[in-house]
Amino acid sequence: MTTTYDPLHPKYLVEADLREEMTRVYDLCHGCRLCFKFCSSFPTLFEFIDADPKQDAATMTPAQQDQIVDECFQCKLCYVNCPYIPGQSEWDLDFPRLMMRAEQVLHSTRKRPVKERVTDFALGHTDLTGRVGSALAPLANKTIETPNSLPRKLIESTAGIAAERVLPPFARTRFSTWFKKRTPKLARPERERVALFPTCLVEYQDTRTGKDLVQVYEHNGIACELPAGEVCCGAPVLHQGDIEGFVKNARTNIKILASWIRSEQRRGGNPAVVVPQPTCGYILKKDYVDYVGGPDAELVAEHSFDAAEYLMKVHREDKAAGGEGLDADFSGHIPETTTYHAPCHLRAQNVGLKSRDLLKLTGTKITVVAECSGIDGTWGLREENLQASRKVATKMAAAIKKADSEAVAGDCSLANGGIVLETGTQPVHPLSQMARSYGLPED
Repeated sequence: MTTTYDPLHPKYLVEADLREEMTRVYDLCHGCRLCFKFCSSFPTLFEFIDADPKQDAATMTPAQQDQIVDECFQCKLCYVNCPYIPGQSEWDLDFPRLMMRAEQVLHSTRKRPVKERVTDFALGHTDLTGRVGSALAPLANKTIETPNSLPRKLIESTAGIAAERVLPPFARTRFSTWFKKRTPKLARPERERVALFPTCLVEYQDTRTGKDLVQVYEHNGIACELPAGEVCCGAPVLHQGDIEGFVKNARTNIKILASWIRSEQRRGGNPAVVVPQPTCGYILKKDYVDYVGGPDAELVAEHSFDAAEYLMKVHREDKAAGGEGLDADFSGHIPETTTYHAPCHLRAQNVGLKSRDLLKLTGTKITVVAECSGIDGTWGLREENLQASRKVATKMAAAIKKADSEAVAGDCSLANGGIVLETGTQPVHPLSQMARSYGLPED
């Protein structure tokens, strides 16, 4: 048995070794039970072992072990909650990364139905889907805009994407196209310069978030650049177990971003890579180091920030140096109350609730909802996971409805779609709400 979460370890993809490690970890989790509330993986795990008179995880069948893997949607919150994580305990337990290892082993050994492979392709090849969707935006959006419509049911039956899901529409003008044509408008002298990693969602669909990010940054004297050649961070294929596909995308982005960072360092700058979507930020900070490694991956991880995290860093450092921090002149619309949904993949980065702190600067009264949306990458978009996903989202929906705020804000575009489905309320990214509070126009 090898307790390893290193994808480069020679036994990482050995199934027999994996099975023994799963037994060890399942036994520890069964004895602890601290993470019972996070997803159905844990109640299912406890039920399987409780059914054995000896309460022994070793009696679980491979099919039972695999069911735990299938029900994990990589919210990663159990890692944050776990008292036995590597470096803090002799048990070296990292449940999300064990589940990821299992997905990767099963990806290469388990025969998957044709429909499942079609779903993997549809959800995994985000750049291809995005390019086609943007090029055919009017037709594509007409096809996907109405949940449970006939076109959506056809997509569900062929591609496995749940017909009930609210999907973000495609933008006719991609974010990168808009960015190249725009004229920078810094409202104060340049004090920082950042590289944008817009992510697939912002590049092809939620371009509003990207545009508002640029407006808010430039309003505060932060110049934005968009390095050419960036591709999908690779999260969708990584979560499907496709290490080779993930590493290919990772190497492309690492090379581009590390080159930009070193170029900025040579000119005496203080470079940062800014990411407006939580899952992608987690990938740059954590998974590139684990699956690719090396000085360039570590350099990118060290200089990567969530979009709100970076703004609060600038604000805090400027105030500490005797400055005024971010611009505090909010002359636009400020909601009296705002419910802020804190996405799991942002909470898992352990950076605090920086989007909440950012919105507080405007004067709006914040209610924080830190319940899972059940989306978690693309897991919740799949037909076979829909009901389990919606069950997870029940607490989130109840909390948002109870708060009954004038506005709802959330960093994750896909989680925001889940909020629409569960509550009927359309959230905006915190940076979009910030832009309107400044009185900056929608482009």
